[in-house]
This record gives sequence, structure tokens and C-alpha cells, in this order.
Amino acid sequence: MNKENIFKVIDNDGKEIEFEVLFTFESNETKKNYMVYTDNSKDEEGNIRVFASVFNPSDEPLELLPIETEREWKIIETILKSIQEENKKKENKS
Repeated sequence: MNKENIFKVIDNDGKEIEFEVLFTFESNETKKNYMVYTDNSKDEEGNIRVFASVFNPSDEPLELLPIETEREWKIIETILKSIQEENKKKENKS
């Protein structure tokens, strides 16, 4: 885990949670920047939980904003699926 890709959030109970940034991107369609990140926890099926938010790269401190539309979620899901498929291809070549 690269320390530069880590950020911490204080939840509603005052507990500090550490997140790892998986990737960021700017959508040509929405003209927004998105961050995809994880706390490396797993869901009931054993999959690592992944979160996504809108952000402004020039904001200090960083402010994560909610994804507002179904179209934005579709864009993010498409990118995640593409990355998963690429990783599976790499694993199969190993």
C-alpha cells in the first residue's frame, strides 16, 4: 500500500477509517473528477468493498461529494468492469 494513496476519515462515531485510493479519473461526459477507493473490508460474499465519490483535485482539504446520477454510476461501473477484465487477463497469462 503506497502511503501517498491513503487518506483518513472520521466516521459519525468518531472512529478513524483509513481508505486507499484505487484510481481517479475525469469524465469527458460529465466534466467531473471521480475517485474510486476502498477501506479493504469485505462484503458478505468475500468481495472487497469499493466506494466512489466526486472530488475537486484542487480542493484543500479534500472534500468527497456523492455521485448524483445513474449515468455517473454507469460510467464508474464500466471502468471498474474494464479494470477487472484486464486484471483477469493478466492473471490468466501468469
